[in-house]
Amino acid sequence: MPRCILALLSSCLGAAAGKMAADTGRYRSAVSKNKDPSGLLISVIRTLSSSDDVEDRETEKGRLEEAFETCDRDLDQLIVQHYAELTTAIRTYQSITERITSSRNKIKQVKENLLSCKMLLHCKRDELRKLWIEGIEHKHVLQLLDEIESIKQVPQRLEAYMASKHYLHATDMLVSAVDSLEGPLLQVEGLGDLRLELHSRKLNIHLVLIDELHRHLYIKSTSRLGHKNKDKNAARLPGSTGKDASPMPVLDVSSLSTPRKLLDSSQFSTPGSSSVRELQQDVREFNQSELPEVDPEENSAEFMGILIKALAKLKKIPETIKAIMERLEPELKQIVKRSTTQIADHAYQRGENLAQESQPRLLELLELLFDKFKAVAQAHSVVLAHLQQIAVQCPGGAHEEGIKLYEQADVSAKIQTVLQVLLMEYLDVKNSRSATEPSAQLSYASTGSEFAAFFSKKKPQRAKQSLFKFESSSHAISMSAYLREQRRELYSKSGELQGGADDNLIEGGEMKFVCKPGARNITVIFQPLLRFIQEIEMNMGPGQAKQCQLRAFLTYYINDLFLNQVRTEINKEIQVVSKAADPLKILASADTMKVLGVQRPLLQSTVVVEKSIQDLMSLMQDLSAYSNQFLEMVCDKLKEYKEICNTAYRGIVQCEEKLTISASWSKDEDISRLLQSLPNWANMAQPRQTRQKREDEEDFTRAAFAKESEVLTGNLGDKLIPQNEILRDVSDLKALANLHESMEWLAGRLKTFFANLPQASNVSPCSADSQVVGESERSREQILQTLNDLSRGFQDIADRCLLVLHLEVRVHCFHYLIPLTKQGNYAIVANVESMDYDPLVVKLNKDISAIEEAMGAALHQHKFQYIFEGLGHLISCILINGAQYFKRISESGIKKMCRNIFVLQQNLTNITMSREADLDFARQYYEMLYNTADELLNLVVDQGVRYTELEYINALSLLHRSQTGVGDLSTQNIRLQRLKEIICEQAAIKQATKDKKITTV
Repeated sequence: MPRCILALLSSCLGAAAGKMAADTGRYRSAVSKNKDPSGLLISVIRTLSSSDDVEDRETEKGRLEEAFETCDRDLDQLIVQHYAELTTAIRTYQSITERITSSRNKIKQVKENLLSCKMLLHCKRDELRKLWIEGIEHKHVLQLLDEIESIKQVPQRLEAYMASKHYLHATDMLVSAVDSLEGPLLQVEGLGDLRLELHSRKLNIHLVLIDELHRHLYIKSTSRLGHKNKDKNAARLPGSTGKDASPMPVLDVSSLSTPRKLLDSSQFSTPGSSSVRELQQDVREFNQSELPEVDPEENSAEFMGILIKALAKLKKIPETIKAIMERLEPELKQIVKRSTTQIADHAYQRGENLAQESQPRLLELLELLFDKFKAVAQAHSVVLAHLQQIAVQCPGGAHEEGIKLYEQADVSAKIQTVLQVLLMEYLDVKNSRSATEPSAQLSYASTGSEFAAFFSKKKPQRAKQSLFKFESSSHAISMSAYLREQRRELYSKSGELQGGADDNLIEGGEMKFVCKPGARNITVIFQPLLRFIQEIEMNMGPGQAKQCQLRAFLTYYINDLFLNQVRTEINKEIQVVSKAADPLKILASADTMKVLGVQRPLLQSTVVVEKSIQDLMSLMQDLSAYSNQFLEMVCDKLKEYKEICNTAYRGIVQCEEKLTISASWSKDEDISRLLQSLPNWANMAQPRQTRQKREDEEDFTRAAFAKESEVLTGNLGDKLIPQNEILRDVSDLKALANLHESMEWLAGRLKTFFANLPQASNVSPCSADSQVVGESERSREQILQTLNDLSRGFQDIADRCLLVLHLEVRVHCFHYLIPLTKQGNYAIVANVESMDYDPLVVKLNKDISAIEEAMGAALHQHKFQYIFEGLGHLISCILINGAQYFKRISESGIKKMCRNIFVLQQNLTNITMSREADLDFARQYYEMLYNTADELLNLVVDQGVRYTELEYINALSLLHRSQTGVGDLSTQNIRLQRLKEIICEQAAIKQATKDKKITTV
C-alpha cells in the first residue's frame, strides 16, 4: 500500500516538476536524461539553494507551489476516478500481510517441534536403527520369495504366450526371468534346473521368431493373392497394387499401432531390480486378466514389428539379418513352386489338360508371381523400417552392436535372380527340350499335306486308353479332391510344396511346368514382364536403373537368342519350299485354300512366306519394343523371297540366256505401259459390277483391241517365230498364272499388314534417350519405305506375269498363223483331204484349248477374260494381213480358209462365250475373194469401205496373182488406182454424211 501511494505521489511531483522545467527551460536537459521524479525534485532543490537572488527564489518557490497545487488537484482527481481499485488494492495488501505473519508463526512452531523430536530420537537411536535394518531384510526376503514364486510359473506362462503367439510378452518375460536367475537369484540352488531350462529356451526362441518372421514375409503376405487368382475378374486387394501403381510402397511404420510395452524404455534396462519388477508386473497382469482375445497376426505389419522388437530384446538382430539373407532365395523359389501348384490346381478345376500347350497358364503364373513378389518386397520394406528403428535406438550404435542392415535393393536383386532362372526354364534357353520334342512351329513338307493340316480344323485325337479306370469314380474323385485340399492346407501353413504324383504338372527334370517350355513363350509374357521391370527400375531410382539384371537378361535373350532362333526357323521354312525342284509348280492344298478363303491355287512357298510374315507381325505386336528388328527381318525375308520368285520367273521365260518374246515385251517399259493404258487392262483391274457403263463401251473396247492388234501385228506380222521364243509347255504358263495369283495375293496381304502396323513404341527396351528414340523412328520410316517398295515389287511381278500370259497367247497365234499364210498351199483342187482343217490351225486350237483349261483353273474370271478377250480380233488381223503372203489362192483354198476361220471362231466362242464377230469379219474378207477383180471394185462401191486401203490392195493383188484373164500389169495398176479412188470417194461421202449429221444436231 505505501509503495502504491508513493508511486502515485512521485508521478504527480514529476509532472509538476516537468511543467516547471518546461516553463523555465532550465531543467530540460535534466528531464530528458532522467525520467525519475525524485531526481527532478532534487534538481529543483539544488537550483533553489544555489541561487543568490531572493526574487529568483521567490519566483521559483511560487512556481513550485503552483505546481504542487496542480499536482494535488490531479491527485485528488485520480483518487476520485480510481477509488474502487485503490480500495481493493489496500484490502488485498492487508490480507497478504496477515497471512505472511501467520505463516511465520507456524514455521517457527514447526522448528521448535522438530528440535524437540530430534532430541527424543537421539535418545532411542540404536534401537530404531536395529528395527529399520530388520525391516529391510524381511522386505528383501519377501521380495525374493515372490520372485521365486513368479519364476516357477514362467515355463507355464511361456508356453501359453508362445501358443497364442504373443511373442513379445513371452520374450520380455523370458529375458526378465533369465536376468533374475543369473542376477539376484544366482545363489538359489533350488532354481538350478529351472535356470538351465530357461537359459536353453532363451538360446532357441529366436529361431522360432525367425521362422515366424519368414512365414509372414513369404506365406502370410502372399496367401490372399493365391485365392484372388482364382477369380480373374475379382478386384485387386489393397495390399497388391495395380499395374500402373508403384509395386513396392514403403510403409510408414511410425503410423502403426504398437503395444504399450513396445515403447517402454525399461525393455532395454540392465538386469537387476527393474527386471524383477517387470517379471512381477507380468505375473500380476497374467493372473488378473488372461491374454487378449484379438488375434496378434491380424495385422501382419504390426506383428512383424513385434517380432523384430522381440528379437532385439534377445539381441539377435545380426543373426536375424543373416537368416533373412540366407533364406531369401530359397523362400522365393518355394513361392514359385507353390504358385505353380496353385495354377495347376486351378487349371485342373477348369478341366484343362496340362499336357496341351497353353501359354495363358504361364501368363497367369507370372502375374501371380509378380503380385506375390511385390507383396514380399512390401513386407521386407516393413521389416527394414523396423530394423532401422532398432538400429537407431541402440545405445551403443549399430556398428558396435554388429548390426549391418540389408537393403531393399538386395531383395529386388534376389527376386530378379529367381525370375531369371524361371524364365530360362520356361523359355528353354539351354535348348534342352527342343532336341527331344518336336518344334512348336509348323514344319512345311513339300507335299503340302502337313501345311494343310496346320490350317485345317484340328480334331481331338483319341488317345489309346484302357477299357476302364477307377480314376473317374466318385471315390477317386472325392479322394483326389481331399488330397488336393490337404496339400493346399499344408503348403499354406508351412510353406513347403507338398505335392505328389497327382500334381497335374508337366515334368521337366527337377522342375515342373504349367506349360511346355519354348522360346515362343516370350510373346505372352513380354509386356507384363516389361512393366514389372519398369516398376523395379522406378523403385530403384534413376541412379541404379542400369543395374536391373532382369532387363539385361531380357535384352540379351531377345537380341542374341530369340531373334536368331526366329530367323533360323523362318529361313528353314522358306528353304524347304523354295529349294524344291520346281517351286512354282508346288501348290497349296485345297484345305489350305479353303481356310485362307482363296478361290484360285496359290504357291505353297507364298503361303509359307505369308504365314512367316504374319508370325513376325504377331511377334512384333507382342514384342513392340523390338518392332524395328522384326520389321528388318520381314524386309530381309521379303527381299530373299522376291529374288527367289524372280529367279523362278526367269527360269520359265528365259531359254539359253534369251527371254521369250512375251517376256521381253513385258519387260519393255514402253510396251508394258501401252498395254496397261488400254481399257481392257483398266476393266480387268476394276470388277464389271463396279464399272461405270458407257454407251459406246463395245466400240470403245473394239478400238482398244484394234490398237493392241495394230501394235502386235506391226512388230510380229511379217516374220516367222521360232519355237524357242515361245512357251510351248502349258505347265509353264500355269506356273506363271499361279505366280501371278500368289504375288498379287501376297502384295494384298502385305498392304493389309503394313496398314495395321502399330505406332512405334516410345519406350526403348534399353534406354529412353531422346536421341536413341529419334534414330529408331528414322530407321523405322526407312524400313517401312522399303517394305512398301517390296509390296509394290510383288505387285509388279504379278502384273508382269499377267502381261506375259496375255502376250504369250497372242504370240502363239503369230507362231502358228504366220507360217500358214507364208508357207501354206491354198491354190488347191477340191478333194476330201485338201479340204481338211489346216494342221497349224488344229495345233493353234489345241494350244488355245490347253491354255484355256490351265488358265480357267489358275486365274480369276476377270483375268481369264483379259487374256482371251480380243484374241479373235488379233487372229482376224493376222489372217487378213496374211493375205499378202499367199502366192495364189483358189476357190477351194478360199473355202478351206473359211473353214479354218470357222473352227477358230467356234473354239474362241466356247472360251469367251461371245460371238467373236471379228472372225466373221475375216471370213467375209476371204469370201470377198470369190469375186473377180472388177467385181471386187463394184463390191466396194456397193457395200462401202469395210476394210483398210492396204487390206483391199492386198486382196486385189491376190486376185491378180490367183485368177487368169486379169490383164497385164498396166491394167492391174489401173484397177489399183481405181480402187484407191473409190476408197477416197467413199471416205469423202462418209465424212460429208457425218458433217451433215453434226449440222442437223
